Amino acid sequence: MTTFELVLVGFGHVAQRFVTLLEEQRAALARERIAVRVVGVATRRHGAASAVRGLDAAALINRVARGERIGRSREERPAADFIADVAAANDAARERRLIVVETTTLDITRGQPAIEHVRAGLASGAHVITANKGPVAFAYHALAAAASRADRRFLFEGAVMDGVPIFNLVRETLPAVTILGFRGVVNSTTNFILTAMEQGQPFAEALSEMQAMGIAESDASLDVDGWDAAAKTAALANVLLDARLTPRDVERVGISAELGRPAMEARAAGRRLKLVARAAREDGRITARVAPEELPDDDLLAGLEGQQNAIILHTDLLGEVAVVQRGAGLTQTAYALLSDLITIGRDVNGPRGLRGRPPARRARSRARPDRTL
Repeated sequence: MTTFELVLVGFGHVAQRFVTLLEEQRAALARERIAVRVVGVATRRHGAASAVRGLDAAALINRVARGERIGRSREERPAADFIADVAAANDAARERRLIVVETTTLDITRGQPAIEHVRAGLASGAHVITANKGPVAFAYHALAAAASRADRRFLFEGAVMDGVPIFNLVRETLPAVTILGFRGVVNSTTNFILTAMEQGQPFAEALSEMQAMGIAESDASLDVDGWDAAAKTAALANVLLDARLTPRDVERVGISAELGRPAMEARAAGRRLKLVARAAREDGRITARVAPEELPDDDLLAGLEGQQNAIILHTDLLGEVAVVQRGAGLTQTAYALLSDLITIGRDVNGPRGLRGRPPARRARSRARPDRTL
C-alpha cells in the first residue's frame, strides 16, 4: 500500500466533493494499493493550512461551510510558494508520492494563476492533477515538457466533460490511432438553454434555472458567449491534434435570446440548433471553431437534450468514435480527479514504464517551450 499525500489548491465545491469521494471509495483505492492523506489546503478566501501528518479534511469542509478561516491568510504566501513549502516539509515529493490537486477557477484571459500552480507542483517534485481548463488550453506543451523533465504526471481528465474519459481514452486505449479532428457539444449550460428555447422557454428564464442549479456562473458570459467551449476546444486540440492554440485562437460565436425563434423553427423542421465545438487539420494547419449550427435530426449531436454533452473523434483507422455524457455534476468532475489519482497510483506502484507513460513523454521531441510563461 502506497500513501499519497495531497495538496489541494482551491477548496470549492469540486475539491470538497473530491475529498468526500476519497472516503467513499476507500475500499476501491485499497484494491489499487492506494491510500491518501491531505497534507495541505490552499484557498482564495479562507486561508491555507498544512500538516506533515495530515489534515482533517472533513473538518475543514465544515469550517469553510461556516465561513470560517482554515489557516493563515493566502496573502502571506502565494499558492505556488505554499506548494513548495509543503513539498519541502516531507519526503513524499522525493518518493513520487506527492500530488497537487488544482481546482481553481478558470481565468479565460491567461489561464493564471493555475498555470503557475501546475509549474510549482512539478518543480517541487509533485505530480499534478487539475480540473482547470486553463493550463491545458494556454500552456499544454510547456507544462507537458516540464512534467516529462521532472518524471512526474500532469493529468487533466476533468478539464473537459467532467469524468467522461476523453484524454484517457486516446492516451490509454487508442495506440497507433491518429486523431484527425473532432466535433462536439461541450457546454452544458448552452445546450440546456437551446433545448429550453426550442420549447418556447425564454432565454433569461432558462439561464436563471442553470444558475440556480449551480451549473452556470452568476456571470454566465463564459458560457453563453462561448468562452468555456472555446477553452475546451483549445485544450482538446492541443492534446489530441498537437495544436498550439489558446481560447483566443478559436473562432467563437455564442448564443443569445435572438436564437429562440430559429431554435423553434429548426425543431419544427426536424432539425436541432446546437452550439458545436470543432477542430480539424486543414492544409497543414489546425482550424478551430465554436458556433451555433443547425443539425439534421439524425445527427448524434442533435439528439443531445438538456445538459447532455458529446464528443465525436474523427480518426484515421477507426472512423468516428463518439462518447456521450448523459449527466454531469460535482460527482462526475470529482470522479475525474479520482481517476487521475488512480492513474498515478498505478504508475508509481507498478513496474516503471509498463503502466503507460504521460503524453508528454511520447511527444517530448515535439514539445516546444512556451516562452510566454
